Amino acid sequence: MNIFSNTFSVLERGLDYASLNQRTISQNIANVDTPNYKAKKAEFTQVLQDSMNALEATRTDSRHFAFHSQPSSSRISIKQPNEYNHNGNGVDLDQEMSDLASNQIYYNAVTDRLSGKFNSLQSVIKGGK
Repeated sequence: MNIFSNTFSVLERGLDYASLNQRTISQNIANVDTPNYKAKKAEFTQVLQDSMNALEATRTDSRHFAFHSQPSSSRISIKQPNEYNHNGNGVDLDQEMSDLASNQIYYNAVTDRLSGKFNSLQSVIKGGK
């Protein structure tokens, strides 16, 4: 018996993505002056797919999207091999700072939603008081 909806596991995967992305961006920023360092990016390709899989849906028409379960996969890959410094470094500091801000906004949105879910549970436990 699952007393929590699948929303919690989807939000957990969202936080996993934000954490992995934060570490990757921070590593890129930390190595902005390292010769021959190639910028990396986090790829969390299954977040949307897993979110769709968390929905309990029945396919009633062949034209509907199929809901099937696949394991989440995240990986770190090298960004496009651009050279931004004369030492072979591939980190664009402006882009990394922009990505960092976007990731922070995403993280805040997921934590706000998770907090709202816990507040709803707390309200139910207290009997709406």
